[in-house]
Amino acid sequence: MSIEKQLQSRSNSTCELCGSEEGLTVYTVAPASKESMKDSIYACKNCVEQIESPEKMEANHWRCLNDSMWSETPAVQVIAWRMLHRLKKEGWPQDLLDMLYLEEETLEWAKATGEDVDDSEKIIHVDSNGGILQAGDSVVLIKDLNVKGANFTAKRGDFMRNISLVHDNAEQIEGKVNGQHIVVLTKYVKKTK
Repeated sequence: MSIEKQLQSRSNSTCELCGSEEGLTVYTVAPASKESMKDSIYACKNCVEQIESPEKMEANHWRCLNDSMWSETPAVQVIAWRMLHRLKKEGWPQDLLDMLYLEEETLEWAKATGEDVDDSEKIIHVDSNGGILQAGDSVVLIKDLNVKGANFTAKRGDFMRNISLVHDNAEQIEGKVNGQHIVVLTKYVKKTK
């Protein structure tokens, strides 16, 4: 059975966040990069668009979290926690956050994207064009780079898939090039679609 069919069954063919029955799709919760039952939710396009584009957030849409935050599915709990943190300046989400309890492992997963950190304290990784990088993104090198200790040159145009961010340095990311795990400065990469 496909992951989508399993998620349809788990969610009764409704969005696991807002309950909509329209435009449903599989959404993999970051930092996971592969669809799996454990790491995915079944969500409507409206919810997914607002999760991925904070500037399109409609605060009242997310009042649905009052119900969905109690889901037994960790992936749904993670998204609920992240969206409530993103909206906490509205007032009402803080009350829900105060009631929400997550297991330690689920809380670590929820914090992986830094939604709970104030914008002034966030370490934001940006590529050479100013695009925001996130864990799991793919990037392309824009310059030949000599890799110290590995005796090879990472060539311009080489891809790094499923990158990870260096959490204490906004100018560095990690990933593999030619099978070698390397650290690269963000100014030498460009995010791919």
